[in-house]
Amino acid sequence: MSYIGTPPSNAFTSLLKQDFSTSATTGYTLDHAVNNANDIALFINFVRQEPTAGYAASGTTLTLTSATASSDDMYCVYLGQALQTVNPANASVGSTQLSPTAITGQTALTSVASDDTVLISDTSASGALKKMTRANFVSGIGGANTPAFYAQGASDQGWSDDATAKIIFGTEVYDTDNTFASSRFTPGVAGTYKIYCGIQVGTDSTAYGAVAHCRLQLYKNGSVLIRADYDSRGSSSGNGFVSFTLNGNWSVVADDNDYYEIYVYADVSSSTPETKFIEGGVNFGAFRLIT
Repeated sequence: MSYIGTPPSNAFTSLLKQDFSTSATTGYTLDHAVNNANDIALFINFVRQEPTAGYAASGTTLTLTSATASSDDMYCVYLGQALQTVNPANASVGSTQLSPTAITGQTALTSVASDDTVLISDTSASGALKKMTRANFVSGIGGANTPAFYAQGASDQGWSDDATAKIIFGTEVYDTDNTFASSRFTPGVAGTYKIYCGIQVGTDSTAYGAVAHCRLQLYKNGSVLIRADYDSRGSSSGNGFVSFTLNGNWSVVADDNDYYEIYVYADVSSSTPETKFIEGGVNFGAFRLIT
């Protein structure tokens, strides 16, 4: 037989049936909503009941004219609820077939557990729908602030007056990717980094001279990249303060093979300059910024 337009799909259609657990009542709940009593065929003890005369139905509410007994057998057949056993063709259901409330109409969560799942479109698999746990989904966004390290001085470090010295950080607190060695930070991964340090500078403890002038310097690949000067030669203490605390906090763009070191210049009134490592007074750290 010929058809105009798309030929109908080959499929079997069956009517839905619902069995009830009866009791001495006239009210029951339907599994599927209906418009009225004519949408179902109701049978009590295998005798079909007359719609509207024997029962009324609206939505999921079924109301009988007379109460049943717990020994009664009752079931209904949904005349307006046909179930077709053929499945939609693959990739045939699109956004136009979905209700706008398919997502927006669901219960809103105020927090997400690490094992909750989200639905994503995998572009590497032609947009196939796949699921991910919240933990895996979050780990794939942004990334981590690594490489990262933090080190401190292990002892006081002295050097000649009116000279510049590389600061030694002998205690490594953490180093996520083995990027810190010999008091040098080599990121190994290109990116933007936050570099910070704190250096307390005084004089040899046997002389207690005053620090007149200090210069904190961030070296990149063996040359000065950033410097900051601290000068107290005009202070009320005469030739300067007993000690300085030098703080650096910089953002730098690094290639994978760049390296960074901390240098300090100091001019003291007597004796020689010296770092004071006690209680973290000498520290150096860095971490990669998530972009």
